[in-house]
Amino acid sequence: MDLKRTQLLLLFFAFLCADQVRKLNGISIPSCIPIERNALLAFKEGLKDPSNRLSSWVGDDCCTWEGVACDNRTSHVVKLHLRNPSCFEYYPPNNTWCLGGELRPSLLGLKHLNYLDLSMNNFGGIRIPEFMGSFRQLKYLNLSSAYMGGLIPHQLGNLSSLQYLDLSYNYYDDNPPGFLIIDIAIWISRLSSLRYLNMSDVKFREGAHWLQALNMLPSVIEVHLSDCGINTTSLSLPHVNFTSLSILDLSFNSINSTIPGWLFNISSLEYLDLSYNFIWGIIPSAIENLASLKALDLSGNHFLEGKILIVLEGLCKLQYLGLSDINISKNLHELDKVFTGCIKNSLETLYMRNTQLGGYLPDWLGDFRKLKYLDLSGNSISGPAPASLGRLVELVGLYLRQNFLKGVMSEEQFANFTKLKYLDLSQNQLILNLTFDWIPCFHLSELYIGSCMLGARFPAWLRMQKNITYLDMSSTGISDTTGLVLEVIFPDIRLRYLQQWNHR
Repeated sequence: MDLKRTQLLLLFFAFLCADQVRKLNGISIPSCIPIERNALLAFKEGLKDPSNRLSSWVGDDCCTWEGVACDNRTSHVVKLHLRNPSCFEYYPPNNTWCLGGELRPSLLGLKHLNYLDLSMNNFGGIRIPEFMGSFRQLKYLNLSSAYMGGLIPHQLGNLSSLQYLDLSYNYYDDNPPGFLIIDIAIWISRLSSLRYLNMSDVKFREGAHWLQALNMLPSVIEVHLSDCGINTTSLSLPHVNFTSLSILDLSFNSINSTIPGWLFNISSLEYLDLSYNFIWGIIPSAIENLASLKALDLSGNHFLEGKILIVLEGLCKLQYLGLSDINISKNLHELDKVFTGCIKNSLETLYMRNTQLGGYLPDWLGDFRKLKYLDLSGNSISGPAPASLGRLVELVGLYLRQNFLKGVMSEEQFANFTKLKYLDLSQNQLILNLTFDWIPCFHLSELYIGSCMLGARFPAWLRMQKNITYLDMSSTGISDTTGLVLEVIFPDIRLRYLQQWNHR
């Protein structure tokens, strides 16, 4: 009998050991630790879950629950991913997939948590709880578009292991509407491991010292501070510390100064967006120091003078250049030296809308063989559309709206546009000399050719553009009543400008 008992005990312990080995090798999903399961259940009790997204949160093994991940070796809960899966329609009143309610401190029972994502939900304007600053092992925190509000707690500065922080777009519709607010940004400087920071739409109070805080983050690579209400910035810094910075977005603020000089000491910068501020003066020659720059957007700074664009000549890696809505006031041929240099070999997007440009479209535009988007709308450009445009074989979007272009555009000029999806030639005096049965090589999503002359017959080639959702064909001289059945030809069309058809 004793021998049998001994054998049974040995078999039992062998089973336990084998089961433990399976878990150590990650072959099976580990069972979670009871105290952490209870912490999750207590956290769930505070949530509103109208779509029952957390219906799997039952039973003993929380490591198999929706949005929960455990360490395969220790069984500790390390990841909580509760992002709204229907974020493409996340506006809270219409999205039952949103979690809401309260964030209970029972979550602190997850002492090994290193990843927390509650983004794209609707917490109805509640504040970020102070206990969020107690997750010392947290590396990833995403509360973007979670509809939180009020002051951001300074306790978040205790997250010294944090590498990724996203608090962006937490506007919520209330009376009055609310935002996340930063009073003093110095707590950001204590996030010594931070590499990614997104606080777009978070409102910075006057004197928040955001720049001084950022300058104490030597590892930060990507910073997004769009639409933060920032209206002042230092023009210089005694020493620039955040030399790893690659992406800086300060767009849609109220910065009222010249372009700050400290920017030109960040040689690692690849993406710089200063668009839609109140920046004035000239573009300084020191911008040539940013030799790694791939994207530069200065659009919307109406008092910025672009007359000395020659300073951009040496940015040989530039792929995106946004200069719309600034004062350039030149003829295009005067920009030859800028755009015939090395920039023509890299540029993929050129936006120069509403810049008081004049003159003819130059032949050198056809040398931008990588160009995908060209927008010269709202200027005073005259003359014909040159044949050289047809060499832009990578073109996806061509926008020449509201100029003084005239003359004939033929099928040859469109022959190489195999990737074209967006075409806007409206409010010019162009004649589109396209044969009735022409077969285009592109498939458009948007077409605007209002005031261009097409001829009397509704073009058969347009019937082939089944992907069009936006169409302007007003005042094109068509008298063919075939055009009245556009809803049948384009069943998905959402916008039509057809009220000015010239029916005979």
